Amino acid sequence: MIVPPMQQASIANQHTWAAFSTIHITILIIMKGEIYMNDFLKPVMQIRIQKTINNLIKNNMNACCVKNSNEAMLKAKEFLQDGQLVAWGGSATLKETGIVDMLKNGEYEYYDRTVSGLSPQQNKDYSRKAFLADVYFTGTNAITEDGELYNVDGNCNRVAPLLYGPDKVVVVVGTNKIVANLEQAKLRVQKLTAPANGIRLNSNTPCVHLGECVGGLGCHSENRLCCAYVTIGFQREKNRINVIFVEDDLGF
Repeated sequence: MIVPPMQQASIANQHTWAAFSTIHITILIIMKGEIYMNDFLKPVMQIRIQKTINNLIKNNMNACCVKNSNEAMLKAKEFLQDGQLVAWGGSATLKETGIVDMLKNGEYEYYDRTVSGLSPQQNKDYSRKAFLADVYFTGTNAITEDGELYNVDGNCNRVAPLLYGPDKVVVVVGTNKIVANLEQAKLRVQKLTAPANGIRLNSNTPCVHLGECVGGLGCHSENRLCCAYVTIGFQREKNRINVIFVEDDLGF
């Protein structure tokens, strides 16, 4: 049967409206379901946070959880004394929480390798001074529920003081970076952290164009971001590393 053009248009419009209506209703259901599910997801997340904190403590690291960035700053300040030497590793989380600005307020001797106009040698000198810091602040790429910190670095100036040097290390991290195990930590870096950092740094590495890390053997870029893979577990020096969780999505 041949359908007249006007009727064809009418049928097409009906199909279009039906599709739009279905999509619209689906979106509303998802949004409504998401709000509803948050009441159940929050306690689950609290259990995961506490499990991670307990295992960090078993691994001789201090750990706590705060509600927001303001509380994170107050907690971070507890590790500081006026006049101390402080440094930080490049961290979006430290910027987002305002901790970097706090370190610059003049109360501390602050080593800042991000100052504009530094020569490559000056930048290297500032990075080395981080080893002498009384307190070193940094973020982390992931934390496992087993109480391990997982980080991937390019120049290694961020992870090196985590391992040795500063008397105290303060790690500030959003609860979005808690993962089940090391396998999930590695996957998080490959699928999220590496490409996001590549875009931030304009590195033009394969992960920027593919949206994920191509793996150790597949990337030979001169600007490669993933050169050192560091897992921090049980510590000999108790409470040298201090982890502050913030109940928020921070960094990447």
